Amino acid sequence: MKGIKAKHYIKEEDGLVHCVLCPHNCHIKNNKRGICGVRINLDGDLFAESYGQVSSLALDPIEKKPLYNFYPGSYILSVGSYGCNFSCSFCQNHSISFGNPEKVYISPENLANKAFDLKDHGNIGLAYTYNEPFISYEYVFDCCRLIKEKNMKNVLVTNGYVQRAPLLELLPYIDAMNIDLKSFSNDFYRKICNGNIEHVKDTIRLAAENCHVEVTCLVIPRLNDSQEEIEAMSVWLSEISPDIPLHLTRFFPRYKMTDREPTPISVLLELSSTAKKHLKNVHLGNV
Repeated sequence: MKGIKAKHYIKEEDGLVHCVLCPHNCHIKNNKRGICGVRINLDGDLFAESYGQVSSLALDPIEKKPLYNFYPGSYILSVGSYGCNFSCSFCQNHSISFGNPEKVYISPENLANKAFDLKDHGNIGLAYTYNEPFISYEYVFDCCRLIKEKNMKNVLVTNGYVQRAPLLELLPYIDAMNIDLKSFSNDFYRKICNGNIEHVKDTIRLAAENCHVEVTCLVIPRLNDSQEEIEAMSVWLSEISPDIPLHLTRFFPRYKMTDREPTPISVLLELSSTAKKHLKNVHLGNV
């Protein structure tokens, strides 16, 4: 299945396409995919191959996203596909981000109707999560519009690695975002994630102006667990708004990063105390 024709790309000479959805700015040859693995050049046009291909679907507590300050106590229908535009060696969902999980096609209409049918079970809308939702941009966009027509909520759980134009196009339909700020070091982003922190920071700033935002940092021993780094992160977030909740989450060995221990809870508690000097809402996860 080739999916549907993608948004946000430029046709170039010699059959190349330039994808401008995320900051990787992939220039993709015919029959090749971008870094995300799901956007493919077919005869000089870009297609969103993963459109409607659902690998994961569950009715989750909103706190599991994690969103602690957005309709607490409610549930949200959570949906994921496959692929990612980062390559984090510690990925907690690597089987769907980098693997070939089993998938079923669910149209935006059917998914929106499923979300609406679950309102009696406490469901407030749809959360696009499990893998990176921005690389499924067209499907997320179509679902978001249908969910808003039903007066329900749209939530993105994302790495925040997206260009400004597509983000601005989608934001009017988004009610809340949890954005991973994986480190406060661009060296970490470059070496560990194959990304650039400045684009993520731009997403956080822009999203915070338009919807509810919470931020998650997975604290990894000897990589991003220093008091200095978490303090710098907290100060920066507080300059946007001290009301932004920060989730400091415990690392467990996963995927290609099995060479280090789980984050000591004592470290999380110390980092939480540091962050609370600047932010009103600091939460610990996976403890």
